Amino acid sequence: MPLEIVTFGCRLNTYESEVIRREAETAGLAQLEDGAVIFNTCAVTAEAVRQARQAIRRARRTHPKARIVVTGCAAQTDPTGFAEMPEVDLVLGNQEKLSAWNYRALPDFGVDDSEKARVNDIFSVRETAGHMVDAIEGRARAIVQVQNGCDHRCTFCIIPYGRGNSRSVPMGAVVEQVARLAGNGYAEIVLSGVDLTSYGTDLPGRPKLGRLVLALLRQVPGLRRLRLSSIDSIEVDNHLLEALATESRLMPHLHLSLQSGDDMILKRMKRRHLRDDSIRFCQEVRRLRPDIVFGADIIAGFPTETEAMFRNSENMVAECGLTHLHVFPYSPRDKTPAARMPQLRREVVRERAARLRTIGEAAHRRHLDALAGSAQSILVERQGMGRTEDFTLAEIAGGAPGEIVDAVVAGHDGARLIALPRPARAA
Repeated sequence: MPLEIVTFGCRLNTYESEVIRREAETAGLAQLEDGAVIFNTCAVTAEAVRQARQAIRRARRTHPKARIVVTGCAAQTDPTGFAEMPEVDLVLGNQEKLSAWNYRALPDFGVDDSEKARVNDIFSVRETAGHMVDAIEGRARAIVQVQNGCDHRCTFCIIPYGRGNSRSVPMGAVVEQVARLAGNGYAEIVLSGVDLTSYGTDLPGRPKLGRLVLALLRQVPGLRRLRLSSIDSIEVDNHLLEALATESRLMPHLHLSLQSGDDMILKRMKRRHLRDDSIRFCQEVRRLRPDIVFGADIIAGFPTETEAMFRNSENMVAECGLTHLHVFPYSPRDKTPAARMPQLRREVVRERAARLRTIGEAAHRRHLDALAGSAQSILVERQGMGRTEDFTLAEIAGGAPGEIVDAVVAGHDGARLIALPRPARAA
């Protein structure tokens, strides 16, 4: 079997999986007779960790002689737990996974138990290199890592223990990487990071994300579409607002890390914004960019959340005009303060998450209704399916993956748009 990379979680993991593939191939894993499987894991929820363990066991049953490597955030936060799995040959931390050297023991029939986990202190890492990736396998858009780690300590979040403190890729390296990918034919680039809007705080001159965005749009004229991954609205700078207002190549879609719509819960989460901050931000950005569409992460059933507090989160969907909702049932994570707070019954957490998803689905359907008859520019992701500029999923006849197709929305099926290519204009 060939070298296989299994990726869980965020866009940053997707990007890093391409670096892993290159480094593992350099170390010779692609030439192993019995093959190798590398799991790049996520730790954001207990369910994500459970799914990774399940996939590892399934891979061992399917490929009994393959070398199995586990890395990513779950491996960083619980290296011993993964090293104790009999199915696993090697555990690598989030920094170690990016170097070919750490994979080289595998061709020599593995490592002994004392070396099975190669996971160093992630908080000792001070820099994030601008790893050059020429392509993202199987994807129509390319992802570029510009930031890693997080300096904040939200009470529910284990990710700083998996990623370390915030660190940024220098602007020149980001511009070079984006120019390289645009030159390789990628019509859309996504800037990604753990705490994307903290970009630049550790760099000389402390350039913010908005400066980076403007530099990319001005210095890479071949870049057709630039998109941002999840942002923290309280950190958005004036240059980023300027870019949203003036640069049509910056896509009109922002995914916000809201987490809750109740001020008391936000304080108990140790978030740095209140509900009114989020509402004002959405109103201001919509004024600057009327076609903007907002998505958001919201946690349902956080410890101590009352019914009235939860209703404040429900109401945020309408008050912020949210369209693409990611709902997370609260999941206690070891080492986090929220895990020691008074917990809600799991059936209450699940019921609130279901209610929030229903509200989100209704908001999304209204968004689809509003797009009927509109002209859209759709990036084809795979045959017959793509995304509009505001990240709405669309079924589209024609166009190859990676191609941008001009289309008209004929309707929708409740989950996605149905779009028809617009006839080419006569010369």
